[in-house]
Amino acid sequence: MSKPSPEVYEQGKGMDAHNQAMREIRSRKEASYDPHEPTRVWLDEDNTPDGVKTSLTIILNTGGCRWARAGGCTMCGYVAESVDGGSVSHDALMDQIDVCLAHEADNADEQADLIKIYTSGSFLDEREVGAESRRAIADTFADRDRIVVESLPDFVDREKIGDFTQHGLDTDVAIGLETATDRVRHDCVNKYFDFADFEDACAEAAAADAEADGDVEAGIKAYLLMKPPFLTESEAAEDMISSVERCADVEGCHTVSMNPCNVQRYTMVDDLYFEDGYRPPWLWSVAHVLEETADADAIVVSDPVGHGSDRGPHNCTECDDRVQKAIKDFDLRQDPSVFEQVSCECKLTWETVIERERSFNQPLTR
Repeated sequence: MSKPSPEVYEQGKGMDAHNQAMREIRSRKEASYDPHEPTRVWLDEDNTPDGVKTSLTIILNTGGCRWARAGGCTMCGYVAESVDGGSVSHDALMDQIDVCLAHEADNADEQADLIKIYTSGSFLDEREVGAESRRAIADTFADRDRIVVESLPDFVDREKIGDFTQHGLDTDVAIGLETATDRVRHDCVNKYFDFADFEDACAEAAAADAEADGDVEAGIKAYLLMKPPFLTESEAAEDMISSVERCADVEGCHTVSMNPCNVQRYTMVDDLYFEDGYRPPWLWSVAHVLEETADADAIVVSDPVGHGSDRGPHNCTECDDRVQKAIKDFDLRQDPSVFEQVSCECKLTWETVIERERSFNQPLTR
């Protein structure tokens, strides 16, 4: 029997096929967005290497993620919220920052110690946020304690981090690693880089940390994805446990944030969901992973966005808020005993799913 050459075998498969499907799905977007207004802004509390801090989270409205414009990740609909045309001017970005500062002034008793800036892409990609804007934003928040910026590993280097640390700002780069397993990242998430690239970015952050003056710190915050498409509930949980442990072992990575997948519009996950081919993760799975990795050498947290809804991580609706509250409590205290305080009859169903769900019959429940 003849064997196809690698070129023939790979044609139209893998990332090319994912990207082609994702481009078609994203083309359905109709909404447009104001480049002078941020996508979102809110106040909260976050666990950091220096303890729990009040935080101001900013989602800047940019031209969107470079990888998403090629097709991008199977679960990410954030590019649908980006400005048409692919770029936002420096003045417009600074207008967005002003809106966020006004929101803080109106809703907080005092300014937040921690600033988190996301772009639904890469803040350190100068196609999204130019060097002038990056440095102006660093100047704006120079009086805060710590800043988190988001980026793919390609764009992480010590000089860009130095734009923030030179102001005395402890600086973290949040990287959407999704999983430490390259095959899952490539085939389920459709993200192009390898774990080795994440390790290289951590090395750049460690170098920036070593070059920073005094007690100023620089590090990496890894974002993981709980249950990308095509994995069963048990496979997803096992992958997360392994991924948290591997990230915690990398020098320069001090925090791991596990994000349970939610169903966003204009994504492959959305199409699968409507064809009964995907269920968001159980909150019991989130709690299980946090319990199993509580001893990891890193801060491990989770923020189940959309918890309790059909399109977000959920249990049976009766216990969703209680389990979510326990997860939030764990984030701040890092104490797995909080999960001993919540129980529900649906946990038996979850245990059955973990035991019996297989790739050919998943999702076993809705």
